[in-house]
Amino acid sequence: MNGLQPFRDGRSHKVVAIPVRWRAGPSPGPELDNPAVGWHQSPSDLEPAQRMKLFLLKLFTWWNGQTFGTQLWTWRFGELVGSDEQGNLYYRTKGRKIDPSLGFERRWVIYNGYAEATRVPPSWHGWLHHTVDVAPTEESYSPREWEKPHLPNLTGTPAAYRPSGSTLASGRRPPATGDYQPWTPGN
Repeated sequence: MNGLQPFRDGRSHKVVAIPVRWRAGPSPGPELDNPAVGWHQSPSDLEPAQRMKLFLLKLFTWWNGQTFGTQLWTWRFGELVGSDEQGNLYYRTKGRKIDPSLGFERRWVIYNGYAEATRVPPSWHGWLHHTVDVAPTEESYSPREWEKPHLPNLTGTPAAYRPSGSTLASGRRPPATGDYQPWTPGN
């Protein structure tokens, strides 16, 4: 899949083939503070300043995708199991080998952008924590009509829940109904 693809802001970038599956498209929830723009691109497609920024982010931060150590570990010992609707990639030890220090196989996630644990859907969470042995990509499950899609924790985002009466909610606080009488000293 080589060609030019548009960014949301109108610029275009070259899409290159990479060895892992990449799911492009809008995220199901609101954008977090630091989206993963550019992590899937070849460094030759970026301007020098962008390449340096991505290099420094990968070197000094653990909350933006993966670090060099995690990338090396994943390349050396990891086997891609699948990805979720947010673009997070899930791995396990190659050949399902049992880690002698743990007594079971290692399973881990490489976040697509900001590392936030609530971005892992319940099905993948169960697999990561060995609650279930079968990965969601290896089973055929169709959600019930009453099940809502998974959303990450929206606290701190514009889409956060703000009940009526909150100082951060839009509009004004409703006036008191008159059933409240404040306490005064001596009463």
